[in-house]
Amino acid sequence: MLILAKLLLGPLLLAQARRLRRTALRLPEAAGPRAGLEPAPATVAGSGAPLRLLVVGDSSAAGVGVEHQEQALAQPLARHLAERAGRPVAWQLVAQSGVNSLEALELLARHEIGPADVLVVALGVNDVTSQMPPHRYVANLRLLCERLMAQAGVEHIVFSGLPPMHLLPVAPQPLRWYLGRYARKLDRALRDWIRSEAALRYCSLQWTLPHEMAIDRFHPGPGQYAQWARMSAEIIETEFLRHQPVTESV
Repeated sequence: MLILAKLLLGPLLLAQARRLRRTALRLPEAAGPRAGLEPAPATVAGSGAPLRLLVVGDSSAAGVGVEHQEQALAQPLARHLAERAGRPVAWQLVAQSGVNSLEALELLARHEIGPADVLVVALGVNDVTSQMPPHRYVANLRLLCERLMAQAGVEHIVFSGLPPMHLLPVAPQPLRWYLGRYARKLDRALRDWIRSEAALRYCSLQWTLPHEMAIDRFHPGPGQYAQWARMSAEIIETEFLRHQPVTESV
């Protein structure tokens, strides 16, 4: 159905996409550090070695839509994990606006990546807009995982799903409908792959609502980032950390 829609609506979709690129409000990435250490709660401080968190992604991972990394994804996620795990969390963010799953591989190659136990990935929206085929999208993510497992020692990975792009208020119809359908297609391929891999988990973003978005009507707003960080922390703690012994710090 999408192929037929693209054939029939192609000129209109292309014109709407070009106009959207020209007129869309462009917000900066969130200011603030892209690495740090979130301490454990005072009652258990010093009880274990730091958990090492790496967040990789596009503009949403970079915090576009909020002013500071304290309001975005990576730093609040590290804080939630420190509280849940009762141990410090050393975190690193590698993200850039506009990158898709293929370009994220090139982005990683330009950064020094520290050791990491847990990886959180937020990629896909730009794969929708660049029309990345689902099998290539998954193949790129698989390569990203394999590279970071080998390079950084990553053991556990959480993928953020595609947001409900069929509700994207900045996009006109029928472009909004088309983007939504393509996003569902990529999200389905992502979930199918995750189900086959023991080290992978999925965090749905389908709960996000248009009225809670940033002023560009495209990126998450503060409340959505906060919920995203809480949900990701819960998945990591319940799925990966709950039964994992804590290594005592030296």
